[in-house]
Amino acid sequence: MNQHPFMAIAHRGASSYAPENTFAAYDLALEMGAQHIELDVHLTTDGQVVVIHDDLLDRTTDGTGPVAACSLAEIKALDAGAWFEQAFAGERIPTLGEVLGRYGRRAHLHIEIKGQTPGLVPATLGLVRQQDLTEHVTITSFHLSALEETRRLADELPTGWLVSAIDEAIVADTLRLGLTQLCPRADIVTAEMVNDLHGRGLVVRAWGVGDERLMRAALEAGVDGMTVNFPDVLLASLADRL
Repeated sequence: MNQHPFMAIAHRGASSYAPENTFAAYDLALEMGAQHIELDVHLTTDGQVVVIHDDLLDRTTDGTGPVAACSLAEIKALDAGAWFEQAFAGERIPTLGEVLGRYGRRAHLHIEIKGQTPGLVPATLGLVRQQDLTEHVTITSFHLSALEETRRLADELPTGWLVSAIDEAIVADTLRLGLTQLCPRADIVTAEMVNDLHGRGLVVRAWGVGDERLMRAALEAGVDGMTVNFPDVLLASLADRL
């Protein structure tokens, strides 16, 4: 099943070293050699797709309240860097269009549908198609409804379901919908699980790789890829294994 190169995915960019989901974090991930970047999307009140992880602005900006209650102009006025380190003050929340334009042909982008605002999925897919980047994007989500909508509207795009547990019902839904990837939390991954999913034609990508121990365990289990906040460490580990 491992015909494709391993997916060393910079989680929200190189987010151990720079404020997550900002140009600073994505630029650093590319400098480190990452060829895959993961990012999260929400919809503004005026229908713009913005790149931020949380439903609320509070943790990663100097704003407060729900992302979905703000216009793009309000989002763009926020500082998304100083919370991490003063050196990053002035970093802004990017739009998905900006991220696609800047990185879409330099890395494979794993876009996680975080928000549940109606219209987020079609707006996201529209931007990907508008920039002719369907071959450079994978859509992921914890929300099966978002993946069902993606399959209905853009069945040419690879899709990955992020899950905290795996059972027969979850595998059956994954296969029924024609999803490409099943993405288990790293601490539940086993070699037996990976072999079983590979046997069913699925790509296995881990998430929640919080430290090097989990990273190594997922590698040993044979996953096809993982998201990490420290892509340099994963890339060095992969180089050592060659």
